[in-house]
Amino acid sequence: MTRKPCVSGQFYEADMNQLNEQIKESFLSKRGPGTLPANKREKDILGVICPHAGYAFSGACAAWSYSSIAEAGFPDVFIIIGPSHYGTENPAATLQDFETPFGVVKTDAEFVNALAKKGNIIIDEDAHASEHSIEVQLPFLQFANKDRMKDIKIAPITVSGKTDCKALGLDIKETLIDSGKKAVVIASSDFTHYGRNYGYIPFSSDIQKRMYELDEGAIKHIKNLDSGGFLNYCFETGATICGQIAIAVLLSAVKAKKAKLLQYYTSGDITNDYRNAVGYAAIELE
Repeated sequence: MTRKPCVSGQFYEADMNQLNEQIKESFLSKRGPGTLPANKREKDILGVICPHAGYAFSGACAAWSYSSIAEAGFPDVFIIIGPSHYGTENPAATLQDFETPFGVVKTDAEFVNALAKKGNIIIDEDAHASEHSIEVQLPFLQFANKDRMKDIKIAPITVSGKTDCKALGLDIKETLIDSGKKAVVIASSDFTHYGRNYGYIPFSSDIQKRMYELDEGAIKHIKNLDSGGFLNYCFETGATICGQIAIAVLLSAVKAKKAKLLQYYTSGDITNDYRNAVGYAAIELE
């Protein structure tokens, strides 16, 4: 079975040609990398952190993560970990393929089934039916891999507050070893959600500066490859980083030597309205 898009025409353009232009603009915009993906395939990366908001807001930031992917060796599977926005308690994978305006992205059912047998995720198609955090990554993933689009395989996983990040990270490591496959892990996450719309107003002055500082503190732990410190920081500050569990699983799943911040800004920087604003970060792990 194939999962149909649920946020095309909302988060991104539903028409293939318009979507192609929208993503091009994300790469070439002043907040984007400034160039289109090079497909050099010379780098060796383990994962990225990438936002999942509407492309009009976070597309330029996402382009940095996918520029990194385009320059890296093509993996056997892209493991995409996103937060569940609809209250699904259990970490859940799907065996369905995903349809986008660019075509169908194949799910690596063999890998997903092997991962599920480890015991820390379940197969739950309903958990993915309306979830946008993984879907929004796919057109960028296809665009960045135009030279290998038909070869793309993904392992889509949603996580929640009840996820055992270390256990799931270990499961991913073991499944990759067992299968002999090479992976790039994509943690789908926006950063701090500020304002009345998000129920989070820890400060009311110098909002732009203080949002930057709040997210900078979280990013510092990511740069230190410290998943525990990162989660403690989110708990202690209340930082509303929606994909914090996905990020922690990424840090547990890969044996990175360094994490590099590629881009950061907020939606307020685009709208010039910080009453309700969201932070976006693109981070590469090598």
